[in-house]
Amino acid sequence: MENINQLTDEELVKLYESGINQAFEILLSRYNSKLYSYIYMIVRDRELTEDIFQDTFVKAISTIQHGKYVESGRFLSWLNRIAHNLMIDYFRREKNENTFSANAVNYDILNNAKLSEKSIEDILSNEQVLLDVVQLIEYLPDSQQDVVRMRFFQDLSFKEIAEITDVSINTALGRMRYALLNMRRIATEKNVHLELK
Repeated sequence: MENINQLTDEELVKLYESGINQAFEILLSRYNSKLYSYIYMIVRDRELTEDIFQDTFVKAISTIQHGKYVESGRFLSWLNRIAHNLMIDYFRREKNENTFSANAVNYDILNNAKLSEKSIEDILSNEQVLLDVVQLIEYLPDSQQDVVRMRFFQDLSFKEIAEITDVSINTALGRMRYALLNMRRIATEKNVHLELK
C-alpha cells in the first residue's frame, strides 16, 4: 500500500470505516491544531475548548463508524460544523441555566443593559465572523499565519512569538501588521463582513 500519509481525507475516512485506526490518527494530526484554534477563538476558555474539541472528535468517530459520513471533499469544514453545533448547544444550555425570574427583584433587571446577554443570533453571527477569520488566515503567507495563530489563538506575547519563530520583536510585529492588512484586503475582495455584535 502507498504511504498512508499521502492519502486524501476521503480515502483516509474510507480506510477508517474499514477498521484501520491509523487512518483516523492521521486525520486527527492533520486538523487538530486548526480545529482547536477555531473552538478556542470562539469560547475563549481552555477547559471548555478541550471539552468541545474532544466531543467533536467523539462525534466524528461515531458518525464515520455508523456509515453516516457524507463525502463532501471538505473534512475540516465538516469537523468545524460539528464543533459549531456543539458550541451552540453549550451556549443554549448556559443561557437556560442562567435564566431566573425578575419578580423577586426590586428594580427592573430586564432593562439593565449590563446584564443582558447576547441572543443566540448574535452568537451565531459572531461565530460566523470568527469562522470567516479562520478561513481568511489560510490565504496568508505561512510566516503571517504563524504570528496570527500564536497571538490570537494561543494568547502568546510578541516577545514569546519572536522567541519561538527566532526573529526580532519588530519582525513579529511587522508580520502581524501585514497579516491584518492582508486579511482586510482579502475580506474586502471576497465581500466578507468582519463585524462582531
